[in-house]
Amino acid sequence: MSRSIETIFRLETPKLVAGLARMLRDVGRAEELAQDAMLIAIEAWHEGGIPENPGAWLMTTAKRRALDELRRVKLLERKHDEIRIDTEGLSHTEPDIEAAMDDPWRSLTSEPIDDDLLRLIFVACHPCLPTEGRVALTLRLLGGLTTEEIARAFLVPAPTLAARIVRAKRTLAEKRVPFEVPRGPELHARLASVLEVVYLVFNEGYAASAGDDWVRPALCDDAQRLGRVLCELMPDEPEILGLLALMALQASRTHARIGPGGAPVLLLDQNRALWDGALIARGLAAMERAEGLVVKTGSDGPYLVQAKIAACHARAEVASATDWPKIAALYTKLAELTASPVVELNRAVALGMAFGPEAGLALVDALVNEPVLADYHLVQSVRADLLAKLGRHAEAHVELVKAAAMTRNTKEREMLLARAATEKKAANGT
Repeated sequence: MSRSIETIFRLETPKLVAGLARMLRDVGRAEELAQDAMLIAIEAWHEGGIPENPGAWLMTTAKRRALDELRRVKLLERKHDEIRIDTEGLSHTEPDIEAAMDDPWRSLTSEPIDDDLLRLIFVACHPCLPTEGRVALTLRLLGGLTTEEIARAFLVPAPTLAARIVRAKRTLAEKRVPFEVPRGPELHARLASVLEVVYLVFNEGYAASAGDDWVRPALCDDAQRLGRVLCELMPDEPEILGLLALMALQASRTHARIGPGGAPVLLLDQNRALWDGALIARGLAAMERAEGLVVKTGSDGPYLVQAKIAACHARAEVASATDWPKIAALYTKLAELTASPVVELNRAVALGMAFGPEAGLALVDALVNEPVLADYHLVQSVRADLLAKLGRHAEAHVELVKAAAMTRNTKEREMLLARAATEKKAANGT
């Protein structure tokens, strides 16, 4: 039962936090109450079994505790009012608490989108937080990811990431940030951070950074759902459409990315007959619509460029038909937009495929000393692939062993070690 409960908690935690935050207007306290509800569930479910609707059970338990807290706060406010009336002849009430007590289950129908999860994203992406705090907090609350998994996504130490989350929660509480979807110019200003968060959640589902599973489809589904909601909110924003296209095109490969026993299958080795044609069509349609909007609004954004790269793969019926020179050119454009070492690493792969492994290896070697990539195992993995194509199998073996030691995903580690063993045999001529 423990594994089942863990899965339920992973899926339901973001919904719990979002619902409680709407009541309490305090993201940090909402997460604490959600954790309290899960502790109660562990004891109750081990004795009586998992209820038919565990999500509703958790939400009911958590909201009862939230109501108890609101009652205590309201009682304290009344006592303070009495003191102020006695000493100053003045009275004070807290509007948010009064509203929650009057109707704690209300839906905020006056806001543009009635979606607690979306509201929670925009709260976590509030301008009062630094960018890294916005993204980290939203991944923690919405994606249900652990601090360690988020740290891996950001390529930063876990203690650093944990400190960012704590500071972000404290700041939101101190600033009394409203639990709402922003409107007007503020909405556009905060959109880029929200898109970044949505895509990072998708990526954690698409290629899990840690654990025993290579993919987590539920996270991919959540990210795409939130992307669709954003598109409903801003239907003429090309970058939202670009992100939707990118996620659909990448998600189309999900079934082909997993081999026997859950082993990862790399892009060039995938059976493309297993790719989801409906998702590809959906992604290409979103991309084409975004391209039409760009004609009016200006140049492509990074998500639309990445969607175009994914489209090159989707349109190739076999791996050998892939237009690698076009992909390399798109990665060059993406590098100009983002100045990201990770993008440069992907560009190295494309250069190696388009113009030979020497071209890719030259760029990878230039990235080896990048501080942000110091613990990024894909540097060693990409370098190993290029070395192997050049016949430098012994060096490729060393790089793959390094990569396997660095990854925290069990399936990926097994794949890297298997590749290392193959390169070792090739180096020994066996």
